[in-house]
Amino acid sequence: MPGVRLLRAVAVATVLCSSFGGAVASAANDTRPNVVLVITDDQGYGDLGCHGNPVLKTPHLDALHAEAVRFTDFHVSPTCSPTRAALLTGRTSNRTGVWHTIDGRSLLAGEERTLDQYLADAGYATAMFGKWHLGDNYPLRPEDRGFGEVFRHGGGGIGQTSDAWNNTYFGGRFVHGGVLERHDRYCTDLWFDGAIDFVTDAAAEDRPFFVYLATNAAHGPFHAPPEAAEPYADLGTATANFLGMIANIDENVGRLRAFLDERGLAENTLFLFTTDNGTAGGNKVFDGGMRGKKGSEFEGGHRVPLFAYWPAGGVAGGRDVETLTAHIDVVPTLAELCGFELSKDHPVEGESLTPLLRGEAVDWADRIVVTDSQRIADPVKWRKSSTMSGRWRLVNGEQLFDVRKDPAQKKDVSRKHPDVVGRLRGGYEAWWASLVDGFDRVPRITVGHDAENPARLTAHDANGLSKNPWNQGAVRDGAGTPRSRPTWRLRVATAGRYRIALSRWPDELRIPMSDGLPAEPDVPGQKGYHAHDGVAVDVREARVVVDGEEQTRLVASGDPSAVFEADLAAGPLDFVAELIDAAGTVRPAYFVAFERLGPAAE
Repeated sequence: MPGVRLLRAVAVATVLCSSFGGAVASAANDTRPNVVLVITDDQGYGDLGCHGNPVLKTPHLDALHAEAVRFTDFHVSPTCSPTRAALLTGRTSNRTGVWHTIDGRSLLAGEERTLDQYLADAGYATAMFGKWHLGDNYPLRPEDRGFGEVFRHGGGGIGQTSDAWNNTYFGGRFVHGGVLERHDRYCTDLWFDGAIDFVTDAAAEDRPFFVYLATNAAHGPFHAPPEAAEPYADLGTATANFLGMIANIDENVGRLRAFLDERGLAENTLFLFTTDNGTAGGNKVFDGGMRGKKGSEFEGGHRVPLFAYWPAGGVAGGRDVETLTAHIDVVPTLAELCGFELSKDHPVEGESLTPLLRGEAVDWADRIVVTDSQRIADPVKWRKSSTMSGRWRLVNGEQLFDVRKDPAQKKDVSRKHPDVVGRLRGGYEAWWASLVDGFDRVPRITVGHDAENPARLTAHDANGLSKNPWNQGAVRDGAGTPRSRPTWRLRVATAGRYRIALSRWPDELRIPMSDGLPAEPDVPGQKGYHAHDGVAVDVREARVVVDGEEQTRLVASGDPSAVFEADLAAGPLDFVAELIDAAGTVRPAYFVAFERLGPAAE
């Protein structure tokens, strides 16, 4: 099978299986499930044939749906990073430091305990493929958090500012084992190739495995293999490629499931399929009967599929579960099924879905679950929120909808049910009160650590920008108007002398900051980030604020970077980096290399 051969050094170990009588079992007779968690990007509830989409063909996901336990009222956050933070920790994303997708608010706090860490400590071989979007610098990267194998792009998508320069969906450089490797396959095919290789190795060593397979598809810009997009060509370039990306995911899900079946692994593998938020490109074709799409506080922004299939565990049969459930429930569910202890220092907020998975009679409490879409520097109470309980949705603290009678949320019934409004408002107030004291705890990128020296920062993670240049097209356009001073929240690992290099273009290019850059040839689908001309910006000055001290350097016409040096103490550091052009316009430094040189100067 073509693909990436992922090399691992793993040891067969005995593991404590606390949820199966507390017996110590060898990997060979381990009764715990393997876990494959597939989470796609920007695919909504209606972007599946089995959910009634009249155009999109998803035969392999439809087959999984037919066999699986289906959670029909499963909710995530309305955007990418917050869903991933909650899914991997079992905790409200706002509590983990993640309430946006850029601006330094997509960084998952280093002290948070994640699913891969739990499973690695329980003896599982662990791997992630595709999209992380919770931090690209130490100690926030997936390779720092417990995954034994990592094969990923940077930022929140291929071609975003933190990704390798000029990457496209049809090949480029991706991080594997902490280094960039070049590949020429379509991205989703690559991630599934990697998963198959990883599972092959883990099975050969009789280890239980956890695969976190997080596709960047179907996130924009919409680029699909031409043969996948062609059946939808009459819908226009954007929609055809969006649907084609999902059709390609479907094909790969079928390929992975067939592989598990051929290797005799499907029976004892818990296969989970979900998505990270509502649709980004399919609602005009089919909205699943829901209001809103990605980013919305209405159902279409955050109700998504969750399919679970594990024949050996009795999780099968093509059965619907209509109970309100959420992303925060995945970690406690796997704790029960896979036998690991949950953190007492960072308690999960979800509940185990095991009784629902197995169809056991259960007195499931009518709990309150909150999801919101902040997408700003500092959270605002009630902003774009949905407070949910059973049939009810309280939107933005004001509008009440009965989604059993009104799934499209067209009729506000708050005046008819003041008692329900009062209960849900009270639930939200308690939830908010539990969070608000932690909003000042902003996760920090570490500089000066041996695990990443130099640390390469990008404007994607800078706070204080009204128009963040989060993708390489925006960098090429010279975008990034500061709302306040562009600031990176850092932590200095080791006191010493530091070299800080600011640049307009990635330092690997070594081209002058004031120069333009030609567009790269485009690829099938929408215009790619790399296909923009890089406009010339007459950079004259570079400015930093380091440890409260402002320094400025003049930039000559041929300079590829502006270099500063400073002696820094260990500890937190708020760092500002700016470029100023001949007209006095201030932009963020798009790229910064922050390197520890050695001891402080005497």
